[in-house]
Amino acid sequence: MRPGMIAAMIMTRTKAGPLACRRRLRALGRLRRSGPLTLLVMLLCAASGSGPARAADESTRATGREASPEIAPAPASHAAAPPRPADPALRLVSLNPSLTAIVVRLGAADQLVGIDDYSARMVPELADRPRVGGLFDPSLEAVMALAPDRVLLVAGLEQEAHGAALRRLGLAVEVFENERYEQVLGNIARLGRLVGREAEAADRIAAIRALRAAVERAVRGRTAPRTLIVIDRSPLYLVGGGTFLDELLHAVGAANLGAGVAQGYPRGSLEWLVAAAPELVLDLSPQSEAPPSEAPQTKARANGSEPSDALAFWSRWPSLPAVKTGRVLALDATRISLPGPELDRALRELAVAVHGPDIEPAIERELAKRGTP
Repeated sequence: MRPGMIAAMIMTRTKAGPLACRRRLRALGRLRRSGPLTLLVMLLCAASGSGPARAADESTRATGREASPEIAPAPASHAAAPPRPADPALRLVSLNPSLTAIVVRLGAADQLVGIDDYSARMVPELADRPRVGGLFDPSLEAVMALAPDRVLLVAGLEQEAHGAALRRLGLAVEVFENERYEQVLGNIARLGRLVGREAEAADRIAAIRALRAAVERAVRGRTAPRTLIVIDRSPLYLVGGGTFLDELLHAVGAANLGAGVAQGYPRGSLEWLVAAAPELVLDLSPQSEAPPSEAPQTKARANGSEPSDALAFWSRWPSLPAVKTGRVLALDATRISLPGPELDRALRELAVAVHGPDIEPAIERELAKRGTP
């Protein structure tokens, strides 16, 4: 996974205070030169739905919440405007990979006339599209030159600042929230209307809902392991509460320990980790990725039967129940943590990671009798 990729996939609204945000932005240039680990943490702090959650230790379980920034609210037209009539000819520029993935999945890739750098890396079929820069530093001139009918971006302090600048230049900007599960499904429906693919969007949403319902029935009555999803190892960043990944974990029958630390994607201390005693560690960090030659399905190693670099790393803390039982799994973040059109795939792979491969036949049986109580 490339630097900052996970942050791109879980980009959500930040509520960090103005001072903290200015500090992050000043530091961004330095962090870009210091490697993928620090840059990833920087982007996660900027993107978290609860702001910069601070490390939780045994003496304090601080949430890290800060005052909301004093910025002018976005125009009502982007938050509560009625759906615009579908226009299959719309020229779109996407500044977020989750939105890009939805447009492509709905069969409207031809309407994307420009994309951000992360979208280009994640969606190979768009490699020939003009690029307009990164998530936090797009070139407004490049966007303007493409003459888009709509610019797509995700709610968040940095991206919305660019959106406001583009509006002042006369462009129409569509802002999407993707922090929660239902928001992601809403984005699929909304983009379906925007690109004239309502039927495809409805089918995709129905498939995701059906898979979630089947998974929830299949895991009913099974033990819910105390689970930790690791976004980065050093410093330790976790999946917290109030996020779509937290909701997916709950749906597959796992108890998310990170939800007790803070909302969003908080930082945790090693002391907290040892005290939390996770029974299952799901490592989505860049450091856990498998060699490029391995297929995504192999990288998931969901059944835990293959040797894992993640297990070797977390074995530094042998008292962890997950280490004692070998339940430390490296998962492919590009398949799990993108708030996009493949949440059903993410649910299935998380269910296998939590309960083992024998859960798959149970899911298929529940899918086969879909619609029954």
